[in-house]
Amino acid sequence: MGRVAFDEDLKGFRLAYMKDGAADDIGPCGFFWLGGYKSEMTGTKAETLADLARSTRRNFFRFDYSGHGQSDGLFVDGTISDWLEQATHMFLRHTQNPRIIVGSSMGGWLALLLARRLLKEDPVAARRIAGLVLIAPAADMTKDLMWDEFDRNARAELVETGVYRRPSAYGEPYAITLRLLEDGAQHLLLEDGINLPMPIRILQGSADEDVPPAHAVKTFEAITASDVTLTFLKGGDHRLSTAVQLRVIQEAVLQLALRADGVRY
Repeated sequence: MGRVAFDEDLKGFRLAYMKDGAADDIGPCGFFWLGGYKSEMTGTKAETLADLARSTRRNFFRFDYSGHGQSDGLFVDGTISDWLEQATHMFLRHTQNPRIIVGSSMGGWLALLLARRLLKEDPVAARRIAGLVLIAPAADMTKDLMWDEFDRNARAELVETGVYRRPSAYGEPYAITLRLLEDGAQHLLLEDGINLPMPIRILQGSADEDVPPAHAVKTFEAITASDVTLTFLKGGDHRLSTAVQLRVIQEAVLQLALRADGVRY
């Protein structure tokens, strides 16, 4: 495992990050990780990509959003705007070469938002995004997968207290704030769609109860790109962390990286 360092350049946030694989990023196409809601940069999928980076001598960058993992801040204070700003800062500040952005769950939404933002605000940096690999992408999750799915009691609790503690199969309940949902409304993209120039791979478990397969199809249909595919992994749940599933993720990421390097396969 790489050494944990801290970025303190973004005002108000002290963010933990790690670099694995190649010591610098002037070599072949590297990887850039965006984790999920309440996940950490040391999770199974991120560690698997770190292994891939080391074995292929590529640079792999990962970080914890504010309120996550080893970064400062409270989880309940975070918003999509905050985490998108952090992702943008980390990409611009800590990478120089082409990158495959790998986004898991909420990180898949942030990957799409990051690509769209850079295409508009920094086209030179956007050209370094050599591809996106979206793992069970939770695009528009604050609306489609949260508010729209909440029952009357959950909505009432949100409106009255500002927080709904949603039960989770992965541990303690998730504290979902009204502030998070209201902020997320500024970043919805599925209804209007999104046009991106880079190749995109969506990997989705067919038995995912957190981000249902139908949502992956909705995301796939919302993306306009010359090369976008959606692959279902039979029986896969939201974690997609079995040995076979992790190998599929590695292969999808490596194929796009090799393409960016100009290697035919």
